[in-house]
Amino acid sequence: QVQLVESGGGLVQPGGSLRLSCSASGPTLDLYAIGWFRQAPGKEREGVSCMGSGASIPYYADSVQGRFTISRDHAKNTVYLEMSNLKPEDTGVYYCATSWGFYYCSASEFDYWGQGTRITVES
Repeated sequence: QVQLVESGGGLVQPGGSLRLSCSASGPTLDLYAIGWFRQAPGKEREGVSCMGSGASIPYYADSVQGRFTISRDHAKNTVYLEMSNLKPEDTGVYYCATSWGFYYCSASEFDYWGQGTRITVES
């Protein structure tokens, strides 16, 4: 069973950048589709970006398209989410998760989750 640990969250001003990391122990992440999700206070968990296990084109939510980039480091068994031009509406707890495959970048299609890392975007 894969175990995931997110890091890299924090407080950032609007327009700033952060890089989130999701480190895995256990099976290689290469076996899994991976996703980044976020949950703002009082809102449902939403898919931010998801990527299949192969050389697939990543999915990005419209709200982050052009600002966020998902990537894998196979050697480090780590997944990243590069975030730029951050906005206050990006505030929330960010989670990484794995799946054997997905049709939609939806939390219901992902099985193993990290504990989350919090991002706050404010002046």
